[in-house]
Amino acid sequence: MTTARERQRAHQQELLTLLREQLSSLEITTVLIVDNTGQPCLEVVDRHFRIRRVYVQTAFHWFYWGDQLDERTSSLRLASAAKRISTAAREGWRQGEQEPLTVDLSKIVDAYRT
Repeated sequence: MTTARERQRAHQQELLTLLREQLSSLEITTVLIVDNTGQPCLEVVDRHFRIRRVYVQTAFHWFYWGDQLDERTSSLRLASAAKRISTAAREGWRQGEQEPLTVDLSKIVDAYRT
């Protein structure tokens, strides 16, 4: 029997595999890996040969590669997501370290309390 976490990881890997195929068709270099925390992700090379990791946030249906608003896109429309990520890679990733995406659920809860 598989756990919920195992099913989630399998779903993430499936989405990333499909995204990798789309990005490859757009001539973007990618490698599907599992990071040191056990998260599947795509390593995507930009025009300056810098690497960013693209992750899947399944609860919000996002692909993301940083913590900024313009560093995420919907995972529901794969072709659009691939185009968005390929555009970002062709323009070059923003300078600096890749920051992890954090979601403050208390802000969401507070918004519904008022």
